[in-house]
Amino acid sequence: MPGQRKRKRERQARGRDRGNEAGRWVVVFETQDQSEWRTRLRELRAADDPIDWESARIDTLCGRLTYPTTYRLSLFVPDARPAGPGVG
Repeated sequence: MPGQRKRKRERQARGRDRGNEAGRWVVVFETQDQSEWRTRLRELRAADDPIDWESARIDTLCGRLTYPTTYRLSLFVPDARPAGPGVG
């Protein structure tokens, strides 16, 4: 994909590369209705307590005839305890 390397370097420079950080992705919202998806994203952006979009992931799972397209919003939640050798 054109520009992928550049985007990866920019993510790493900003410290957004979640591959090195211990944690998990938690699904906040999932739907198969595109208008509901857009409405919910608008509500989240306008909320008084906004979410951290730097730790958000938006997935569009493309469907076929048997599987409809699904839209999913997930947030990265870091582990509460520090990861590393000798921790336990």
